[in-house]
Amino acid sequence: MIIKKLSLYNFKNHSEKKFEFSPQINCFVGNNGVGKTNILDALHYLSVGKSFLGNTDLNNIKQEEDFFTIDAEIQNEENEDIIKISQPKEAKKIIKKNDKSYDRMADHIGYLPSVMISPYDSNLISDSGESRRKFLDSMISQTDSSYLFDLIQYQKTIQQRNALLKYFAKNRIWDKDSLEIYDGPITKSGTKIFEKRKEFVAKLNPIVQNFYKIISGGKEMVSVIYDSHLLTDSFENLLSESLERDRMLTYTSKGIHKDDLLFEMDAVLIKKIGSQGQQKSFLISLKLAQMNLIRELTGKTPILLLDDIFDKLDDSRVSQLIELVNQENFGQIFITDTHRERTESVVKKINEESIIFEI
Repeated sequence: MIIKKLSLYNFKNHSEKKFEFSPQINCFVGNNGVGKTNILDALHYLSVGKSFLGNTDLNNIKQEEDFFTIDAEIQNEENEDIIKISQPKEAKKIIKKNDKSYDRMADHIGYLPSVMISPYDSNLISDSGESRRKFLDSMISQTDSSYLFDLIQYQKTIQQRNALLKYFAKNRIWDKDSLEIYDGPITKSGTKIFEKRKEFVAKLNPIVQNFYKIISGGKEMVSVIYDSHLLTDSFENLLSESLERDRMLTYTSKGIHKDDLLFEMDAVLIKKIGSQGQQKSFLISLKLAQMNLIRELTGKTPILLLDDIFDKLDDSRVSQLIELVNQENFGQIFITDTHRERTESVVKKINEESIIFEI
C-alpha cells in the first residue's frame, strides 16, 4: 500500500496543504510548532480513522472553521483508491472510499495498516493497563476485522451491565435474573477476544525479543507477557464468583476489559529497572515487531510513521534503526525532524528514494 497524494483542509493548524509522496521515504522538516506531527496524524487518520494523539475529532478542526477534510490517493495491489475523511462541526465523521461511505466505521480498519513510533510511546510503559489494552486492540484490529466487531459488542454489553448495576444500587433493588441476561453475550465475545489476544501476543513476543537484541546489543532479556483473568478461570466462573463484589462496586470488576500487557526485562517490569535508553530500545522493538507481524498476518506492508525520534535517540540506536530499515524492507516511511541536515544524513544511509518537505 502506497500513499501517492495527500490533501489537508482545515486540519489542526493547516488551512490547506497538498503533498505528492515518494513510494519510499518522505520527510517533513521544520521548527517546532509548524505542524509536522499533525501531518503524521492525518496519515494515521487514513489508517484507523482517528488521531493517534487521542484528540477528539472536533478538536482537530482548525480554529474558527466549520470542518476538516483529509483526502488521499492510495495505490493498492490492484488499482488506485480515493479515501476521504470529513468532519463537520455539526455532524458525524464520514469516511469514504471511492465516494462510497462505509456502512460501519470499523469496516475501514485494516485497509491501510500503519505503525507509529513517537515520543508519546513512553506512555505505554508508564501509564495504566488501559493504554496497553488499546494498543493491543489496535494491533489486532488491523489484522482481523471480526476482532473489532467482537470488541465493540463486548464493550457495549459491559456498559449495559454496568448501567444496570448502578440502577440497582441507586434504587436499592436487586434482580439477579435481569443481570444474568448479559452473561451469555459477555462470555461469548469476551472469550473470543481473549483467545485472539493470547495468540497474537504469543507471536509478537519472540519478534520483539529479536529486534531488541539487534537494536540494544544488550545482554538483558525482554518479554511481552499477556495478563488476563481468563488465564486461570473461565468467563462464566469469573462473572459468577464476582457477582457480590460487582453489586457493591456497581461495575463489572473482572473480564477481558481488565487485561494488561506486562513489559518485562529479566523478569522484572521494565518501568522499574530499565534505563531510559533500554526503555526506548524496547519501545522501538515493540513497534517494529508490530509492523512485522501485521505484514505477516495480512500480506500488507504497513506505512511507518516516525515522529521526531531522531531527536530522542543516541547515534548508535539511530544507526541500528537505519540498518533494520534497510534489512527489513519496511515499505513507505514518513519522518518528522527539526534539523534538515540530520534528516538528510539519516536518509542517505537508507538505500531508498526520498523527498524532503519543508514545513
